[in-house]
Amino acid sequence: MRDVTDMNTQNIRALIVEDNDDMRDLMQLTLEEAGYETLTAANGREALKFIEDDREFIDLVITDVQMPEVTGHEILASLHERRGETPVIVITAYGSVEQAVAMVKSGAFQYLTKPFNKETLLGLVKKAVESSAPRRQQARLRRELPSSPAHIIGASKPMRELFEQVAKVARSMSTVLITGESGTGKELVARAIHDASGRAGAFVPVNCAAIPTELIESEFFGHTGGAFTGAKAARAGLFEAADGGTIFLDEIGELPLMMQPKLLRVLQEGTVRRIGADQERAVKVRVVVATNRDLETEVRKGKFREDLYWRLNVIQLSLPPLRKRPFDIPLLIEHFVTGYAEVSGSPLLEVSPETLAILTAYSWPGNVRELENVIERAVSMATGAVMQPEDLPGRLRDDNHVASVLNQARENQMTLRQLELAYAAETLRRAGGNKSRAAEILGLDRKTLYRKLEAC
Repeated sequence: MRDVTDMNTQNIRALIVEDNDDMRDLMQLTLEEAGYETLTAANGREALKFIEDDREFIDLVITDVQMPEVTGHEILASLHERRGETPVIVITAYGSVEQAVAMVKSGAFQYLTKPFNKETLLGLVKKAVESSAPRRQQARLRRELPSSPAHIIGASKPMRELFEQVAKVARSMSTVLITGESGTGKELVARAIHDASGRAGAFVPVNCAAIPTELIESEFFGHTGGAFTGAKAARAGLFEAADGGTIFLDEIGELPLMMQPKLLRVLQEGTVRRIGADQERAVKVRVVVATNRDLETEVRKGKFREDLYWRLNVIQLSLPPLRKRPFDIPLLIEHFVTGYAEVSGSPLLEVSPETLAILTAYSWPGNVRELENVIERAVSMATGAVMQPEDLPGRLRDDNHVASVLNQARENQMTLRQLELAYAAETLRRAGGNKSRAAEILGLDRKTLYRKLEAC
């Protein structure tokens, strides 16, 4: 059996809260000799300053129960409010065991009675750190999130780059073409561009594939009363509704050929003409379009006008599929679990490490939309306080992890270097976000694993 001091403890930071100087120094020395980073507080008030400082990463708290002014109970309550993922080990004298037990019932990880030896302390610390690894990984990612548009969840390199692009293009009037597979969140990005633009007008989303061909011109540009059978009164079109704002044309590849020159004219002239009208109306509309098709291929096939394609493709943003940003999956899971728990009025579920490993290793052909549907189902199906593998659809539980990586490699024509990175990322996911455990499985030291994962 491995000694607890052999555990890779780099970058694990413990906050030690103890008003007895000798005891505090002894615990600090014990943990630092084992490779942990430490913060120390001589009283509860100092501890609260660390806890309330969002810049400080704290992976574990070891606190005395009985302290003047601010007690261990108050520290535990503050942690639950601000850092619910952080485990707490309670240190207590024999006469305060009842209070320590009460703290465990209130959510502390475990208690330790004075006096204790180093091995007992380190063993308990190891268990606390390992048990909370997935929750702490998610919380750390949340704190490291860049300034991201509302409703778009992501901390991976591809998403950080996307957020920067959204910020750059938001205030221009240039047309934006958003490409990506179905379910990647193209409408969310379009809405983020509008929200960041500061435009006073409305955001008007339009699904081009959902409008019958015979009605699309009227829907886009409006009509006068009596312009055609059934047009009893004049009606403004969607472009007029978006005047001063943004119109989002989703599934632009489905736009009928006969409508394409009319859209091109609107883009070039900035005017629309209602069906049956003699005069054109000026509109100042930011146009954002999206497609999951390869429009250049559609142009070569004669299904999409080349001049319209180049007019639309002034700025192109490409959304990565979920399988290419696996580090965002835990954040998305937490977001959807919280949202559907609120909607259904259910208690907020924890996600077991086994469930998290399955969810993060799956290839997600339906992208974020499929993940959201799976989480909605799991929240409805769960019978306990923890989401278990049996709450997931069978196709996820039966998915082979290694086969998933190899399939991705074949599909994306990965180089050996890219395959290595993908396998390292998957191993980390299977380890529940525990980098020390993943490094051991891969036969790497932790710093080498960090360097490899920087490219993900």
